[in-house]
Amino acid sequence: MNHTVLIVDDSLTVRMDLHEAFTADGFTSVLCATGAEARAAFAARDFDAAVLDVVLPDADGVELLRELRADPDLAHIATVLLSSETEVADRLHGLRTGADEYVGKPYDAGYVVARVRQLLGDPYSPDDRTTVLVIDDSMTFRERLRELLEAEGYAVLTAPSGEEGLRTAAERRPAAVVVDGVMPGIDGATVIRRMRLDPALRDTPCLLMTAADDYATEVQMLEAGADGFVRKQQDLAVVLAKLAAVLRQSAEQLPIEATGSPHGPSKVLALSPDRRQLDRLGDALRSDGYDVVPAATASDALELLAAQPVDCIVLGLDGVADSGREACRRIKEVPQVGDVPLIMTGGHDDAMLECLAAGADDYVPADDGPEALRVHVRTQIRRKQSQDESRRIREELMRRELEATEERAARQLAETRAALVEELEWRNRELEAFSGSVSHDLRGPLQVISSFAETILDEDDEPLGDVARHRVQRIHAAAQRMADLVESLLLLARASRGELRREPVDLSATAREVATEVLAREPDRKVGFAVHDGMTVDADLGLTRVILENLINNAVKFTRRVDLPVIEVGCVSARFFVRDNGAGFPAGQAGELFRPFARLHDAAEFPGTGIGLTTVHRAVERHGGEIWAEGEDGRGATFWFTLPPAAPRRAA
Repeated sequence: MNHTVLIVDDSLTVRMDLHEAFTADGFTSVLCATGAEARAAFAARDFDAAVLDVVLPDADGVELLRELRADPDLAHIATVLLSSETEVADRLHGLRTGADEYVGKPYDAGYVVARVRQLLGDPYSPDDRTTVLVIDDSMTFRERLRELLEAEGYAVLTAPSGEEGLRTAAERRPAAVVVDGVMPGIDGATVIRRMRLDPALRDTPCLLMTAADDYATEVQMLEAGADGFVRKQQDLAVVLAKLAAVLRQSAEQLPIEATGSPHGPSKVLALSPDRRQLDRLGDALRSDGYDVVPAATASDALELLAAQPVDCIVLGLDGVADSGREACRRIKEVPQVGDVPLIMTGGHDDAMLECLAAGADDYVPADDGPEALRVHVRTQIRRKQSQDESRRIREELMRRELEATEERAARQLAETRAALVEELEWRNRELEAFSGSVSHDLRGPLQVISSFAETILDEDDEPLGDVARHRVQRIHAAAQRMADLVESLLLLARASRGELRREPVDLSATAREVATEVLAREPDRKVGFAVHDGMTVDADLGLTRVILENLINNAVKFTRRVDLPVIEVGCVSARFFVRDNGAGFPAGQAGELFRPFARLHDAAEFPGTGIGLTTVHRAVERHGGEIWAEGEDGRGATFWFTLPPAAPRRAA
């Protein structure tokens, strides 16, 4: 992703230095020399990160930062303050105002670029090509390799020295490294050894090149950790072949958060009350590419650590051993920073045991020189990052194991549930088959009972007495009610099982037919009936009639108290309804209507089986629709339902 960075500094040298560094890293830069120019850039809002000088001719960089953070559209911008004011108070002032980073001058341009990219959360990736880093002190050979690799589709990074190569590798994480064996400074074998000790780079495939042609050199280089060995005298096509081979063989990594590298942008807190020692520590560490934060007291150090984390702490003891050890204890007692590596350095070896006992992670005698200090700092940062990587791997493995356990448990639960559902369905099928069989078997005897009761009641030759007639009427009513219940159960069973025979159904015509049949049962009763035109659905015609028969019959039944009963069947926004102005029901009890045998009214006044609405509910659900009711006691009811719409007719 191509980002734009705003660089605000009154020094042309600084602006151009940062411009070149950011441009080389794929950024687009916007340069400003004054606060007025910076504010104009703020108004344009066309940048992702900002590097602000603290002291400008017409503005204060911290004040510019405050304006940046106050603007909702710019508050997310990654911001680095750049200043020669490196005292803890100045640094804290900038960080507390809202800076993401504070870099003191003199600065390392590579560090600034890498830190900005870190803050943007965007590791270097110029495109989708595989990135290869070439480290060689010969510009001619570097360019030959660049041309060769780019022609094969690789993205190529270059570095002229081992130190610069390690820094580039840490910042940009290439897929592979090709390194010259003999270079000024650290040689190729040392570069590879350091990469193998680096948690972030240890698995990067490395190809080592050398002009030596003896077998002993090859063995030495491979033992240093190289994945392949190429002699410069060979055809460069060998480089391509071996590079492809080591990339093919590279191990797949766990998908955990990338760990940091001791060769990448790291921050070191230098603590000493002696200004000269503080300057010496800063000079020694900056030469290795670290951003050094100076602090004169333990209180300043703790205040700074609370605002900004660091990768390592170096505590100088020159002439103040007791206070240094006390500062070490104070820092190590703080949980948030106690695991940051802390190195103490002093003038003699006698203090080593006391310093380690005070909580220091390492001790470096001052007489060992700056290189020894740098090596110890690299080692401690590497150790901490290796521990962090191991912890992340353990956490990832634990997370995976937990996910696997949850997956196994979910699978077992699903299997158990499926078995229960299958058994329940089987039992339901058995029960439905039994109830259907019983219902059919009951219809015959009930019909006989009802017919004989009617015959006895209509017998003129031997008229019944009042008591006998009353008893026979009760037998006839009970038989009729039982017959209605059996019929309702058969309808409910059909609504609950079997295949749907879907077809286009004219709901308007069907509703008129059903209404005519229902009203024909009581020809003397006047009921206002309205049906909307054009209602069509894709449904089972038989079940659609069951739905309408139950809803319309209920509407007619529950409007008996009304002088002018009105029933309407219609559609609003693909939702169908049957509405009446009858007895209604309490609004809070709508959910009870669809339960089997649930009744909200007196059965004597409004007789019925109590399963009609249950049948409607199941029939609607079998079509994939929904049904619900709205009503008010004494003011009518509306039953809403949805059914799949009929497909539009194609034009002939």
